[in-house]
Amino acid sequence: MYTNMKILSNIFSLLVLVVLFSGCGKDNYDAPDSRLTGTITYNGEALNLRGTGEAIQLQLFQDGYDKHDPISVYVGQDGVFSAMLFDGEYKLVTRDGNGPWVNNRDTMVVNLKGSADIKLEVTPYYLIKNEQISVTESAMTASFTIEQIVPSATINKVMLILSKTQFVDDVNNVFRQDISDVKSGAVSFTADISGNTDVSNAKALYARVGVLANGADQAIYSSIVRILSLIHISEPTRH
Repeated sequence: MYTNMKILSNIFSLLVLVVLFSGCGKDNYDAPDSRLTGTITYNGEALNLRGTGEAIQLQLFQDGYDKHDPISVYVGQDGVFSAMLFDGEYKLVTRDGNGPWVNNRDTMVVNLKGSADIKLEVTPYYLIKNEQISVTESAMTASFTIEQIVPSATINKVMLILSKTQFVDDVNNVFRQDISDVKSGAVSFTADISGNTDVSNAKALYARVGVLANGADQAIYSSIVRILSLIHISEPTRH
């Protein structure tokens, strides 16, 4: 009786091992080893965007497969994106209603073999140019030009933003002031930052301005400006 039980136990253990190894074999697919890199541009120039919180996404589709769910590709604040994929033909599409540009569902066909670097052209509502940003112990001043690209676009608000890190946007910041009733063209604004201890105690500050168009879910941004720490500005000279 004991011998029969032992034989049955050994057979059961062997069957379990076969099932486990069989399952592992099914999941042991090769990882994708081809890299797609790219930049979101307008007239060939990279756009400055929000890069945190996976706020701006592109979608990759590949025909001929049972699974048609898109592959999400997240865009950085400099407009750059990348993805590891298998070789093949893909359709790269802007996500519906996402981004500071006209919602045309801009599409590009990409034939990937090993690697590819592309530019995905979109039409932003606005651009920010000629930005000059300065910060003192009490104020942030920003002068820049808002260039209107889409004639029918209107501005929801302008944002003056400071961050302690190189990631600067409407969510990731230590100071933000929104300004409404702004028209395109040359503008200049000053924001009071006195009493903001996050700003005054920061070891480094990074400044940026953003313009949000009505109807858009994301703002277009200026390039990032690094500001000398206010701690060093306010410290007395020591001999």
